[in-house]
Amino acid sequence: MQRTTTAAAVAALLAAAALGLAPHQAQAAAAGTAADTAATPSELRFHDIPGSGGITLKGNVFSPSAAESGRKYPLIVLPTSWAMPQIEYIAQARKLADSGYVVVSYTSRGFWLSGGQIEVAGPPDVADVSAVIDWALAHTAADPDRIGLGGVSYGAGISLLASANDPRVKAVVSMSGWADLIDSIYSGRTQHLQAAVMLGAAGSLTGRPGPELQQVLGDFLGSRLDKEQEMIEWGKKRSVAFSVDRLNANGTAVFLGNAWGDTLFPPNQYTKFFERLTGPKRLELRPGDHATAEATGLFGLPNDTWTNARRWFDRHLKGERNGVDGESPVQLKSRSDNGYEGYPDWKSVGAGGSEKLALNDSEHLFANVDSGANGGILLLSNLLDQFARTPPMASIPLLPRSFAAVWQSGRYDEERRIRGAVRLHTTVTPTKGDGTFVAYLYDVGPLGVGKLVSNAPYTFHGKTPGQAFGVDLELFSTAYDVPEGHRLALVIDTVDPLYIEHNPTGAQLTFSSPATDPSYVSVPLREQ
Repeated sequence: MQRTTTAAAVAALLAAAALGLAPHQAQAAAAGTAADTAATPSELRFHDIPGSGGITLKGNVFSPSAAESGRKYPLIVLPTSWAMPQIEYIAQARKLADSGYVVVSYTSRGFWLSGGQIEVAGPPDVADVSAVIDWALAHTAADPDRIGLGGVSYGAGISLLASANDPRVKAVVSMSGWADLIDSIYSGRTQHLQAAVMLGAAGSLTGRPGPELQQVLGDFLGSRLDKEQEMIEWGKKRSVAFSVDRLNANGTAVFLGNAWGDTLFPPNQYTKFFERLTGPKRLELRPGDHATAEATGLFGLPNDTWTNARRWFDRHLKGERNGVDGESPVQLKSRSDNGYEGYPDWKSVGAGGSEKLALNDSEHLFANVDSGANGGILLLSNLLDQFARTPPMASIPLLPRSFAAVWQSGRYDEERRIRGAVRLHTTVTPTKGDGTFVAYLYDVGPLGVGKLVSNAPYTFHGKTPGQAFGVDLELFSTAYDVPEGHRLALVIDTVDPLYIEHNPTGAQLTFSSPATDPSYVSVPLREQ
């Protein structure tokens, strides 16, 4: 606990120094006491805020400079990300306050100096948001009719859930969050290993995981199939996708932002959720990994995501006619281009039709060996793709065919602009009842080097050995331009460090294309 307290104090001191606080104010910020901290000229105060169930949340409040007595201002509440202290949003909170908002940010329960235990966006976390809103209305110049929520990652997920629960919320901004927790870290019935380990470790280092979280995480990483349904039900309670009707009934204006390569919360679950929203909505997808698209904004640097988030709040909390609701609701930035593309809805993203690549040849694999094709390293690989356009790569001709199934298209005589979710349909015959495989789509250049376009895992249990079954697998959505003269390659293997695999010793898989049910890859394309 002392290590956690010291780290929080150092972080708060650095943030306070960056904001120009006096030494005694910086010490108060580090201690998190500051209910009596004198306001700075920019109107920052640190507070102990009552959360639900009697706990105390460590928070801070930015108010508009020279706020007029008796005047009410729109309120924005920002719960912190997983493992982050209350100073996470200080740079953006100050900008929002400077433009006329009361901004309350707080450390989510169970982390750092806030009370309680980590509940993973459970009912206590959702109740905390409403408690913070109640406190802000009682202790600040916040307007009860103009309330917004926002956050990055964990704060984004909590904000969406709280927006469905509290009808007072008029607008929400969810950046690098989730709508469906199960579809995020258990897609294809496959545990996302690196994501779960990273979250578990960060939670233990910076907070106090509750017994329920410890049990669920242990069952998840331990592949307890007998606990699978319990884990799924636990995840549903923490997924706004299962309460979207309440969110629609509230009429909340919903802004969603994510990265194509998010290895914690892949974009597919966001796009499905977006299509179910009936109120004002906006979806932005960009290159990068988890929270990397918003990261520079947390340091106060120019950032598209945060700029558009402020425009969203300005339109729906202040009523400003800034044009954000006149733009196409879906805004995409290709991994191969710097510009944005606008679409009226997600269904229109692949309006250019789909190209089917036949998977005619039968392929036979030995399991439990990594062929060299993989989805990269959590956070790092897609960060490199974002800034250097260097996604995970593999030499397709050198992949060992005993452990990797490979199908390739012919060379393209013109550019192919892939937009949306690639879909695989195939027939699998296993030698064991359980198994895992991972499908990868590569852009292959003239020298045979493949750049990863997308991937997705698939796990099966309880199948009859030697009996074929069909598989339909949706790869993670992307926007990628395949240059003229290149080809596409589908690669399947059975081991990837990102995921837990369930292949018994000696397992083998055969991928075939029966005449009555041909195998193929369907690639969605943008209109030329």
